[in-house]
Amino acid sequence: MAKSNARKQREKMAREGKRNPDQNRSIFAFADMRQRVTKTKAEKLHQRKHRRSLSWNSDDDLFLFVA
Repeated sequence: MAKSNARKQREKMAREGKRNPDQNRSIFAFADMRQRVTKTKAEKLHQRKHRRSLSWNSDDDLFLFVA
């Protein structure tokens, strides 16, 4: 496989002691972003089922503690 002109320039800069532009790249440039997993239908239903807070289901009792 042939080397691109950009790769040749990067290698030349590294040989001359200059900073290699590969080192300027973010760590996310090499991350494989295809590993995402979407939620299943059951997970989506479970998320919607428990959306409301617990206080909605509980009784509206009021406790007053006097010391």
